[in-house]
Amino acid sequence: MAKSKHIILIHGNFVNNLSWTEWKKYYEQKGYTVHTPANPGHDGDPAKLRARVHPDLVKTGFIDVVNNINSIIKSLREKPLIIGHSMAGMATMKLVELGSAAAGVSIDGAPPKNVFPPFQTLKTALPAFGFFSFKKYFMGSRKWYDYSFFNTIPDAEKEKAFEKFAVPESFKVSRQLVLHSFSNIDFKKPHAPLLFIGGGNDHIFPTGLTKTLAGKYKDAGSRVDLKIFEGKSHFICGEPGWEKVADYILEWYEKV
Repeated sequence: MAKSKHIILIHGNFVNNLSWTEWKKYYEQKGYTVHTPANPGHDGDPAKLRARVHPDLVKTGFIDVVNNINSIIKSLREKPLIIGHSMAGMATMKLVELGSAAAGVSIDGAPPKNVFPPFQTLKTALPAFGFFSFKKYFMGSRKWYDYSFFNTIPDAEKEKAFEKFAVPESFKVSRQLVLHSFSNIDFKKPHAPLLFIGGGNDHIFPTGLTKTLAGKYKDAGSRVDLKIFEGKSHFICGEPGWEKVADYILEWYEKV
């Protein structure tokens, strides 16, 4: 069967669609039509967004993220390969469940509501829920990003990465992930092929969680694969060597 030549790259929390710039170029050079939409309330230059938060940011929840991608998919002539990182890994799982994807890839993906996260995730990501905050949104500090995202890149590169990619995030996205029934996944339902990728040194969603998510799917006729890249952080899509991850995904996709 001919593979869809459309790819949608969905960015996760704490960054925006500019984090996919190099991936978009890379996949376009390989003949794909690549879509890198900003999640609602996230479009713009990261430095400007840190200085002045997008007016729609605090309105944005996880459901809005999924609906936004689904509206793009409906405008295409064929179902795309969907690749999502972090929170968007869970968005990918949901879009696959909804029948919107030719195949899906969750990279360092967040768990659905019906999978309890490990302590490491709670320890690192709890501030992003804003349960104990008087602020309207989350903006991670340099220290938080250095530990949570950039822990495997040289210290000299961490500040540059923060300046280039870090953006404010809506509390509503994380809250809907853990509180809203929309964020459950039916693991028994037949589905398009799914690939789970984890970074061996991810401080937000450790490899144990990635393995758990892959192992939850129960339909014998639906393909689920798993790949762990040792030594990679939550910044797996941006740190040196990201091309190996991008290539692995395409090689997998072209075989399923």
